[in-house]
Amino acid sequence: MASSSKWTASDIPAQSGRIAIVTGANTGLGLATAKALAGHGAHVVLAVRDTEKGKRAADEITAEHPDATVTLQSLDLGSLRSVRAAAEALKAEFPRIDLLINNAGVMYPPKQTTEDGFELAFGTNHLGHFALTGLLLENLLPVPGSRVVTVSSVGHRIQAAIHFDDLQWERSYSRVGAYGQSKLANLLFTYELQRRLDAAETIAVAAHPGLSNTELMRHLHLPSAFNPLIGLVAQSPAMGALPTLRAATDPGVRGGQYYGPGGLGETRGYPKLVGSSSQSHDLDLARRLWTVSEELTGVTFPVG
Repeated sequence: MASSSKWTASDIPAQSGRIAIVTGANTGLGLATAKALAGHGAHVVLAVRDTEKGKRAADEITAEHPDATVTLQSLDLGSLRSVRAAAEALKAEFPRIDLLINNAGVMYPPKQTTEDGFELAFGTNHLGHFALTGLLLENLLPVPGSRVVTVSSVGHRIQAAIHFDDLQWERSYSRVGAYGQSKLANLLFTYELQRRLDAAETIAVAAHPGLSNTELMRHLHLPSAFNPLIGLVAQSPAMGALPTLRAATDPGVRGGQYYGPGGLGETRGYPKLVGSSSQSHDLDLARRLWTVSEELTGVTFPVG
């Protein structure tokens, strides 16, 4: 086992017999996460919006790990109809689920809404995953060592607040603010879910990838002169996925913890336990967000 300061994918314990569902697993961090779990024996379900890209991702995983078991599940987190359909299918196929990795996300998109009229970042990054977790949780609860891992971001500190007076940014729109709100919501959700799980077999954990060179960067619209700089600072998807993989598999992980890169302002490096903003630990904020999320999605959890 590596020292805790140099935890890598080779430190993932055997995952044989475990079912791992990874959202947004057809590219970037999600694909790197799925690939590492499959390589250690997990049956990985790629829960993806674009099933053609999903098939290519599955082929890439099995080319690298010929014995891997990989299946596809259509999932559009921007549609509660799709989330419910995916949850029904997954619950029927997998009576026991070991890992749910809420990885998919959008970053700094132009102003858009989901099928249900939610602002895109909040609707996809938070509400879609909130609903999916609530609908799948009863298949995780009886499973010893099961985990819900939700991917947040250092962006949860930047212009971040939960705008209860205008959650969907209908009055004004800030790409940075909307993303910050969604990533703060990911942490408030994780910590509140852990409190509600209490003595359950399942734990809720969060992670963030630091600065990773993935498709998420496409909406940054930086001048081309910045491209070499991003290339120098940003780490590979394989490195960016390590905090998620550690949160998902390290036997020493406890519920309510948060993992991120250990170097250079948490932008890069090997995964370690990190802290989050004081706002993310606000109990009243978390409870209010939970109640609003239940109302907006129509999903209630079988805990707490």
